[in-house]
Amino acid sequence: MSTLTIKSIGKFLMLAVVTTFFFSCQKELSLDDSAPAQTPPDLVTKVSSSVSGFVTDENDAPVMGATVQFGSNSSTTDKYGHFEASNVQVVQEAAVVTITRAGYFKGIKTYIAKAGKAAFFRIKLIPKTIAGTVNSTTGGTVSLASGLTVKLNAGTIVNAATNAAYIGTVNMAAFFINPEAADLDRIMPGDLRGINTDGGLKTLQTFGMAAVELTGSSGELLQIVNGQKATLTMPIAPSLSSGAPATIPLWYFDEANGLWKEQGTAVKTGNTYVAEVSHFSFWNCDVPANYVQFDVTLKNSTGAPLAYTYVKITVAGTNNWRSGYTDSTGYVGGAVPGNASLLMEVFSNNCSSPIYAQPFTTTNVNISLGVITISSTTYFATLSGTVTDCSSAPVTNGYIVLYEGSYYTFYPLNNQGAYSFTKGFCTFPQTVTLIAEDITNAQQSASVSYVVTAGTNTVGNIQACGTSTLQFINYTINTTPYSFTSPADTFSYTNNNQSAIYLTGYRQTPNAWVNVNMSNGGIGVGSSQNLLYFDPSQVNDTLNIGTPILVNITEYGAIGQFVAGNFTGTMTGAPPGNITYNVTCNFRLRRAN
Repeated sequence: MSTLTIKSIGKFLMLAVVTTFFFSCQKELSLDDSAPAQTPPDLVTKVSSSVSGFVTDENDAPVMGATVQFGSNSSTTDKYGHFEASNVQVVQEAAVVTITRAGYFKGIKTYIAKAGKAAFFRIKLIPKTIAGTVNSTTGGTVSLASGLTVKLNAGTIVNAATNAAYIGTVNMAAFFINPEAADLDRIMPGDLRGINTDGGLKTLQTFGMAAVELTGSSGELLQIVNGQKATLTMPIAPSLSSGAPATIPLWYFDEANGLWKEQGTAVKTGNTYVAEVSHFSFWNCDVPANYVQFDVTLKNSTGAPLAYTYVKITVAGTNNWRSGYTDSTGYVGGAVPGNASLLMEVFSNNCSSPIYAQPFTTTNVNISLGVITISSTTYFATLSGTVTDCSSAPVTNGYIVLYEGSYYTFYPLNNQGAYSFTKGFCTFPQTVTLIAEDITNAQQSASVSYVVTAGTNTVGNIQACGTSTLQFINYTINTTPYSFTSPADTFSYTNNNQSAIYLTGYRQTPNAWVNVNMSNGGIGVGSSQNLLYFDPSQVNDTLNIGTPILVNITEYGAIGQFVAGNFTGTMTGAPPGNITYNVTCNFRLRRAN
């Protein structure tokens, strides 16, 4: 699966779009007689779907420990920023993947789920940086270097949870999402589909987006009081200004369904769009349009899929384009302009020159280019090898992880512990890093540097052994044991660099969790940290720590490595019961920061 995205927008009527849709693979160019999906969306019908991807921060570094919500499935990203969920019931018309990480705006991707097709995303989180402050009583304006400005009127701010008037300093986190940004497809929410005021589903051409969040002096979420508005001013890129309409529909992002929703208009003033907004979330200046759905499957001359390969669709004669990556089967799909002359280009990574190009035209019906075989060997290399465990037996539940530049890619092992995949490279020879992961035994190999050449590369065997990846939180409460252990359960680690470290174990079925909070001052191997909080879901009581309990730290590696420790102590439940709880606990989690 892939998401087709805008990088740059040219003429006003040639609309660039971003979305995802899945078709059955076909053998040759064909047209689908079904009508484009621009009627009111069906947000009820569900389908089973799978998704995977990688999450990075603003510097393209992996984000570990981010929460991933996909349908009813909840998990966390690993040390590579990787996430994966299989066979989850999601809304077919708008399946949503939501990434949450402290200090960042939510990363949200939406796609049209298709039975038998999986989705793949690379998501880049936007830092939730405080751009400025405003006094709620007097109001004021915050301006960013990007040209985005936000004006709050006096006395219009309330606590978002209680709706009570807020008096004090308003902290404003804000970010302008440039429609010409090279990473637009990774940072913007949704898939640039929206529901207009008539209830119809449209694709959107963006002229700029903004993310804004207000918080109070205690970190509480703030909003605009009902019936009042704030003023949002967004810059228009010089290359878009001449084609920007005098007034443009305004859309906010509805996190509940993963789609934009039309609300109001923005007015062009010089090289900016000015709008009044009734609340803060993501806002978007867009022109809506109809679209058709497109798909293609890419393979090499041996029939192997070109997985995670970069594909670009351009409107002929313009710089309007959208891009995405094939999934593990070589499939990519999305929305493209109808009644247009288009060019599909396939790239090795993000090289400047394509390895394959094919023009095609669209009408007002959906189109599939079927299976395309790319026979060029100039830019492709096939890597194959095997992975064994500490007992030299094949690893049947694991991955080979490839790292190049700043990107990771996972390739699953078969039931003989073997892998074989074809990947594009800009030049040869090319040095990559390979890491073998044994999920069942929670072991991984050391990093292996490998020089890739064009054609066939036999890597040989890599032993996934030597570094334990096991994470767990085990504890006993009044002689009853409980345990959270990877890979069945998920874990998160947060160090706020102020006063505490937060450790969490989570199990989806049956739903259960445990939270362990401890002080972080002077932490290291052999240190003793104060236990600040212990919250197990198995106890329907509040556990109060009277006599101090010390957490003994037995392992404390660098970021990406592990923290381990243990504690024993007595806690007291809330009155009137005042139940005594004797607790012992030991844990090992990977450090996220």
